[in-house]
Amino acid sequence: MDRRNFSKKMMMTGIALPAAGRILPDNGDQDKFKEEAGKYPARVFDVVVAGGGTAGVVAAVAAARNGAKTALIEGKGYAGGTVVEGGTALHSFFNLWKPFPGVQKRQVVKGIAQEIIDRLMVVGGTTGHGDVTGKIDYDCVCTAIDTELYKLVALEMLNEAGVSVFTNTLVAGAVVKRSSIEGVITQSRMGRELFRGRCFVDSTAYGDLSAFAGAEYKELNDHPVCNSMGLGNVNIEKLYAYLVKNNALGDLAYGMRSGKDGQIIRFGSESGYTIKGKLPQEFVDGVVSLGSGLITTTVHDNYLMFIKVNYKLPVSPTNRDEVAKAELKIRQNQYKTLELFRKYLPGCENAFIARTSPSLNIRRGRTITCDYDITLADVIEARHFDDDIMVYGFHDSAPRYQIRNGGTYGVPFKALIVKNIDNLLAAGMLITSDFQAHMSTRNTVCCMGQGQAAGTAAALCASRNIGTRDLKYSDLRAALEKGNVYFES
Repeated sequence: MDRRNFSKKMMMTGIALPAAGRILPDNGDQDKFKEEAGKYPARVFDVVVAGGGTAGVVAAVAAARNGAKTALIEGKGYAGGTVVEGGTALHSFFNLWKPFPGVQKRQVVKGIAQEIIDRLMVVGGTTGHGDVTGKIDYDCVCTAIDTELYKLVALEMLNEAGVSVFTNTLVAGAVVKRSSIEGVITQSRMGRELFRGRCFVDSTAYGDLSAFAGAEYKELNDHPVCNSMGLGNVNIEKLYAYLVKNNALGDLAYGMRSGKDGQIIRFGSESGYTIKGKLPQEFVDGVVSLGSGLITTTVHDNYLMFIKVNYKLPVSPTNRDEVAKAELKIRQNQYKTLELFRKYLPGCENAFIARTSPSLNIRRGRTITCDYDITLADVIEARHFDDDIMVYGFHDSAPRYQIRNGGTYGVPFKALIVKNIDNLLAAGMLITSDFQAHMSTRNTVCCMGQGQAAGTAAALCASRNIGTRDLKYSDLRAALEKGNVYFES
């Protein structure tokens, strides 16, 4: 259909095309412009999920499985977010049991998150849940994934669930009436559109939808940003032997690699400081100054899936101009890291950069104010709530902070309900203001669990035409249990 006929059809249906691209100068200020008002084509759904990342994929699948006509809006051309861009192991499906004698190992996150692992296992895209035999006070299980196969599996699962997926589409605004969102304004190469819905999930990581809707938020800028890379043409066994010889091996895990079980899937040292005096000082000084590390995971022979390069921004990562500068700096540091690996690490002499994220990754953007803010005490004292929507047992700052007695804490539903908005839920790294509590709740597997709860709740609210605070917890709990979500009691 050509543009003229398309325009005619749209007008016949009573929906005006947007005034896309028409920007008029503001005569009062030559440095500012105003956009000519226009009507946008509208699409109507029960649930609209903004952000197809770690939490968003699971939220959309859950909403659709619970009967909601569901839209997923994602700015990039694939789904998966930090899981596929960071490329590290997924932390963590299990409790941290090894430091606590007598505490049993148990898988505490199941549901859709585990289904994704099961699907990846079929296509050779994961190591499975391999026990860590090295630094057991940090993590007990390594679940590494193939970043590219994860993208495929995520899109397939969304399609099978009946989710309408809109990739290459940006969240550009929100239509709000009183205390409810009526629709999400998007921008794509098709122009502006309006996605109407009854209930909405913000899983954008940056909290974009919440901010556009007028929610309260903070920009704490308390984490470095990162871009990880995969290194190809690496002799894993040779590098492993070198680290062992120099007593520089911290973590070690075995699992499935290139179709063979019992292979090294994770090894190295978490911090450059832990290898000081064990490896050449020039190498140690280099990785520390570059923000890179020696801990890595792999799903394939001759390939290190994950080498991180951190960078501390002077301002929040919502600042586009500073992020643009950081994109260049981090890629320069990635190449310098590669040079260090080639020069000093046996097995890496001919390594090359085989994978990077298309843009830098964040650990926190905007922190959205919700009805409840999870505290560090909630996490490490293993507290549970009368509205738990999942349980979790991993902390990224272990052994300094660990969940008491190798147990779990609960994530309450009220921690996902965006304050002062009746039909918006937040899921993923955009909840939890306490830095050390966030060092638990921001981790990938916790975000996936939050996503299943948010999507399920959104579907139930949409079907009953009620606000998020009006949903009976007993109904939500029953739906989550039906979705194979694990609860401690």
